[in-house]
Amino acid sequence: MNPPAPRSLGRRLLGSSLFDALAGPHGVDRYLELIRPSWTLSDARAELTEVRRQPAAVTLTLAPNDAWAGFSAGQFVQISVEIDGVRRSRCYSPSCAEGLRDEIEITVKRHPEGLVSGYLNENATPGMVVGLSAAGGDFVLPAQRPEELLLISGGSGITPVLSILRTLCAEGHQGPVTFIHYAPTEAEALYRSELEQIAERHSNLRLLRSYTREAGRGELDGHFSHAQLARAAPVFPEAETFVCGPPGLVEDVRSTWAKEGLEARLHIESFLPPALAIASETAEGEVHFTDANQRVPNDGRPLLEQAEAAGLRPDFGCRMGICHTCTCRKTAGSVRNVLSGEVSSAEDEEIQICVSAPVGDVALEL
Repeated sequence: MNPPAPRSLGRRLLGSSLFDALAGPHGVDRYLELIRPSWTLSDARAELTEVRRQPAAVTLTLAPNDAWAGFSAGQFVQISVEIDGVRRSRCYSPSCAEGLRDEIEITVKRHPEGLVSGYLNENATPGMVVGLSAAGGDFVLPAQRPEELLLISGGSGITPVLSILRTLCAEGHQGPVTFIHYAPTEAEALYRSELEQIAERHSNLRLLRSYTREAGRGELDGHFSHAQLARAAPVFPEAETFVCGPPGLVEDVRSTWAKEGLEARLHIESFLPPALAIASETAEGEVHFTDANQRVPNDGRPLLEQAEAAGLRPDFGCRMGICHTCTCRKTAGSVRNVLSGEVSSAEDEEIQICVSAPVGDVALEL
């Protein structure tokens, strides 16, 4: 049996500034982690307690330490692991109901070029300790739960939407909920059996699935469309809608809601990177990484990619403008946000270098 983590009076004593000073120069956390890596007082970490592998994905159950403050359904956290001596972080959404503090669940789908997703799929084992950030994101239910809800997900985008559904069920929500999920095949559909069990237990839930490469296997067929939506969920104009999935699905939903004038009722989350700027022969100027005293020709890509190509190792998490881990100070020049197209020329501003491409000469504190 594992020994209990320090709590209550002992935890307050260990966490006091006096005790931390006496434990210098490294502080009390560095000594506690020698006993057990998850026993830190200021650094949020989590120990893997269960690893369940699925086709092209792995579901992890994590026990956070007391430094972690919890999450709201639909939010994301950054999971950090050390790979070849370098700390790497990526964003994942807990799929469990909110309010759970001692144990949370995430599912990591393997991506062909995903460094962290591949590492976790291959190497995650019970007892492994990972870094855990504070929860972030505004893809959350309003405090006053909507009467009519429509939840739409695709692929691994099911995780934050499932968290919302599980939270509603745990609260005893009685209003009608329609859940539409898209997956290439039935075998690749994450949480298939769990969704069916939830639908069996809750008569107010209508579960509809489309397996886009297997016609006739789900309650729906094909990809999302306005015509399909009108047949499957004719009450969608009155519903508060939450959607998470690949960019194609998200954009199709966004376009449909915009045409109907329903944007105020649509909530969107996506963790797959959008199409970003690529190297361009017409890019001008140079990028000056001032801390490293290094200058490189601007090739048109986001500053994060140019920094990595120059041999630098800036901090990053999501690589798509969500988590702000890569934020750096730009001291000169103009950058274009590759998501919105907006150009900013202000001096001394904080920018997210994963989605900021230089427009001419740029100086960056990195």
